[in-house]
Parts: sequence; structure tokens; C-alpha cells
Amino acid sequence: MKHNNKRPRFLSLWQIRLPIAGFVSILHRVSGVFLLLLLPFLLYLLQLSLSSAEGFTQSQDIMESWPVRILGLLLLWMFIHHLFAGIRVLLIDLEWGSELIAARRSAWLVMIAALLVVIGGTML
Repeated sequence: MKHNNKRPRFLSLWQIRLPIAGFVSILHRVSGVFLLLLLPFLLYLLQLSLSSAEGFTQSQDIMESWPVRILGLLLLWMFIHHLFAGIRVLLIDLEWGSELIAARRSAWLVMIAALLVVIGGTML
């Protein structure tokens, strides 16, 4: 029996060029995981802010620090991206936009729209 030796011997993820739809899909999953992992921290801040006037002041101080502001901006992007990518997946499941060109356009639309919403939200 002859073996096909043209198979790759290793798989380097840095050399793979994903299409934009695959990239959006991976970001959708990663953003979902991070949203789930950040939920306890967000619930803690909510509980702290509702506990008393001092707790509200403490939560304000936490939210005004630069690392938490950057995390908040990233959290906003993750939420918006996850929402838009989820809507895209639901529409594709309904067989709307499942053709190759439409899928590419909707993937780019998700990426651009999420960035524009975050940029617009930070300017308010």
C-alpha cells in the first residue's frame, strides 16, 4: 500500500491565512468566552455600587482607573462584536447571506460596524 507523503508534517497556526469569515467566527467564540469570564467581576462591581454610598464611591474609583477603563473599552467591543456576529450567524442559519460573497461582506460588516459603534460610544 502506497502512502501519500504530500501531507503536512506540522501545522503552524501563524502561517494559515484564514478568510475573514473564519476570523470573525473565531473572534465571536473568543469574545463569548471572555464575556463569560468577566461576568463575576461585573457582578461584583454592580453589587458594590448598590450596597451603600461608600460602595458606590469605591466602584466609581475602580471604574476610573486606567486599566479598568481599557478593560471596559475592550469589554464594550467584545459585547458589540459578539452581538453582531451572533446576528450574522442566525441570518446564515436562516440561509440569508450564506453565499460566499455575501458571507464575506457580512463578515466585513460585522468587523467594521463593531468598531464604529465602539468609537461612537466612546465619543459620547
